[in-house]
Amino acid sequence: LELPQQGARVDILKVHSRKVPLSEDVDLTEVARMTVGFSGADLANLVNEAALFAARENLVDVNRAHFNKAHDKVMMGSERKDLLNPNERKRTAVHESGHAILALKLPHADPLRQVSIIPRGMALGTTEQLPEEDRHNYAQAYVETRLAVMLGGRCAEKIILGDVSSGAANDLEQATRLAKMMITQWGMSEVVGPVHFRTGAEHPFLGYELTQEKDFSEATAREIDEEVRRIVSEAEQQAINTLTTYKEQLEVLVTELLKTETLDKSAIDQLMTEN
Repeated sequence: LELPQQGARVDILKVHSRKVPLSEDVDLTEVARMTVGFSGADLANLVNEAALFAARENLVDVNRAHFNKAHDKVMMGSERKDLLNPNERKRTAVHESGHAILALKLPHADPLRQVSIIPRGMALGTTEQLPEEDRHNYAQAYVETRLAVMLGGRCAEKIILGDVSSGAANDLEQATRLAKMMITQWGMSEVVGPVHFRTGAEHPFLGYELTQEKDFSEATAREIDEEVRRIVSEAEQQAINTLTTYKEQLEVLVTELLKTETLDKSAIDQLMTEN
């Protein structure tokens, strides 16, 4: 079955929450917006987890905060109890603040939802963006902005701490894969041109990339590699320029994250307005 679109997710949430007392601040349309890619079972689990959070607090109604906590748990796993040492905690705050500032300041970025330095699953921290609507088509400007946001954590570390860390490994992997898709599948390179090349496909069940026979020459392969490097490097430079421009706000966000650990969009907006 195909995953439900936003309208269908609202209807599914209504079904699963019909016997759950919801607080007035719960907007199921907002919940549907932040659950892109959720299946019907995931949505049922989300409502159940939100109800459990309310029950643990001995509350009758399930409120917006409970749904936010449930979303984070379903998406990224439970909070890890192991505490980061002060240096790692500071670096994580810098890293996530870099993602967040770019999500706020770049015009084509998806709106920021929340930034946190609480470890969950394999992640030491998270920056979540909330698309206005389900996307099925990606404009080049949007994809280039997405690349810059991905690299924002690493660039923030470079600007604030003077070096980079292994914490950006997943960001670099995603950015490289996205840049390769731009060139080989979406025709977003003037150098390579409006062509499509087979470069491998990820197996949906095994979880790794299957090698396919290349339908291009070694010269074209070198061209693709050079274009990947150029596109990622340009995205990195855009991230550095933007973070340098807003360095004071970046530092303010780092300081506040170290105090509160999690900030939502409204709290970040207020912080940016005050500084």
